Amino acid sequence: MTAPTLVTGATGFVGSAVARVLLARGHDLRLMVRKGSDRTNIADIPAELVEGDLSTPACFADAVKGCRYVFHVAADYRLWVPDPAPMMAANVEGTRLLMMAAQSAGVERIVYCSSVAALGLIGDGTISDEQTPVHEHGVIGIYKKSKYRAEQEVLRMVRDKSLPAVIVNPSTPVGPRDIRPTPTGQMILDCAAGRMPAYVDTGVNIVHVDDVAEGHALALERGKIGEKYILGGENYLLGDLFRMVAEIAGVKPPSIRLPQEVIWPVAIVSEWLSRRFGIEPRVTREMLAMSRKKMFFSSDKAIHELGYSPRPAREAVTDAIDWFRKSGMLQ
Repeated sequence: MTAPTLVTGATGFVGSAVARVLLARGHDLRLMVRKGSDRTNIADIPAELVEGDLSTPACFADAVKGCRYVFHVAADYRLWVPDPAPMMAANVEGTRLLMMAAQSAGVERIVYCSSVAALGLIGDGTISDEQTPVHEHGVIGIYKKSKYRAEQEVLRMVRDKSLPAVIVNPSTPVGPRDIRPTPTGQMILDCAAGRMPAYVDTGVNIVHVDDVAEGHALALERGKIGEKYILGGENYLLGDLFRMVAEIAGVKPPSIRLPQEVIWPVAIVSEWLSRRFGIEPRVTREMLAMSRKKMFFSSDKAIHELGYSPRPAREAVTDAIDWFRKSGMLQ
C-alpha cells in the first residue's frame, strides 16, 4: 500500500474536485472532513476519512501521519461574518498549525490552496498577476484578510523553516457539485432562475472548478517550492457574465445596473437583520467595497510553468447550470 495523500476540505466544492482529480491519477486518498458535514460530494470516492477541521488542531497529527503529500484546501469561506475572530483563527492559525504538523510528519510536498483574494489587485480593469504588489491595508474584507495572512504565513515558513509548500491561487470557480452553493454559484443560480432584476457591475475571473482541481495536481507535479500560481480562466464584467448565464438558461438577463449609492442603505439594513435574526445577508458594505475593483487576473504563469489549460468560462457556467437543474436547485 502506498502512502496516502491528504486532502483537507474534501467535502467542499473545490476540495471534492481536487480529490477526484487525484483519484484519477492513482493517489490513495485520506480525506479530512468536518464532523456532521454533508458528504454528498465524496460519496462515490473510495478514501479513508478522518474527522477534523481547522478549529480543532489536535486532529492534525493523526490526519497527516504517514502521508506523502498534503493538499490543504479547507477554509472558512464566507463573505460576511458577525464575528471575524473564528474565521481568522481557522484560516490563519489553523493553516500554520497544519503546516507544522505536516512538516513534522515528514510530508514530502504540500499544495496550499490560497486565493486570488490574497494577491495584489490593480482594480481598474488592468489584469493583475502573482507579482502585483499587495499590502494588507489594501485588502478589503475579513475573508480576504484571512487568506492574505495565511498565505504570508506559508511563505514565511517556506523561507524560514524550509516548508515544502507550493501555493495555488484559484480565482472564481464555478461548475458542478456546488452544493452550498458558493456566493458566485448563488449569483449564477439566481440569474438562471430569473430572480435577478438588477446588479452592481464589477469584474470577475471565471474558471471551471475541475480546471482548478487539475491545477492543484499540476502544482504538485511541476510546481516550484515557494512559488505562487494563479488558477484562473476568463475575465468578465459582471453584466456580461449575467447575460451569458441568462442566454444559457433561457431567461431574460438583468437589465438594471444600479449605482453603489443606491445599494449602500440596503447593505446596512441587511447586516442589521443578519445580526438580529441570523439571516445570511445577500449584500454587505464589504461586498460593495470589494465590487469597486475589477478582479481581473492572468494565469499565464501556471499555463507556461505547469501546463495548466483552463477551458472557456462558458463551459463552466453551462456545467454549473446543468448541475443545478439535475440536483433540483434550479427548476
